[in-house]
Amino acid sequence: MQDDREIIAEVLQGNKGAYALIVNKYKGKIASILQRSLGHSHEAEDIVQEVFIKAYYSLPDYRPNHSFSAWLYRIAINRGIDELRKRKRTPFVAEMNVDLKDECPVPEDIYLVKEQRNGLRQQMMVLDKEHRTLLDLHYLQHLSYKEIGNKLSLSVDTVRMRLSYARKKLREQLIKTEKKGGNPL
Repeated sequence: MQDDREIIAEVLQGNKGAYALIVNKYKGKIASILQRSLGHSHEAEDIVQEVFIKAYYSLPDYRPNHSFSAWLYRIAINRGIDELRKRKRTPFVAEMNVDLKDECPVPEDIYLVKEQRNGLRQQMMVLDKEHRTLLDLHYLQHLSYKEIGNKLSLSVDTVRMRLSYARKKLREQLIKTEKKGGNPL
């Protein structure tokens, strides 16, 4: 079985049929990500197709030193967030249910990411410093659990546990803000 990077290289060299290998390999996971945040619907199936179309046209922007699967999942998550915004739901809470090892936003989504980061930072200011630091390192600086552990002299399990608690506290803060009639992000 070919490596993702080899398949992408073939596609970029003009072998458009090789992209079907990528679609077949990842369509189940992309559908799962979108169904978790959007629910089971025909819209989710259409959005899966949109994700693969967007990824295809964005392949020249993909950086091979990053995980392809994480890059593709990020496209799916961002598309799901766009859909949730259309439905006027809280996008960040849905996004946090997906566990990614490496997040790599595509250039088309830089503005959306900046907007989300600003809103997230405002909500995080209510949390204590330890929780803010963990959330910032993982979600805004895109560090892995291992990298965070090395930086803070913590084990990976401790980082995972504390980050889980920090997400819970942030989720509670987002819900509280929404109940007060504010926009959580």
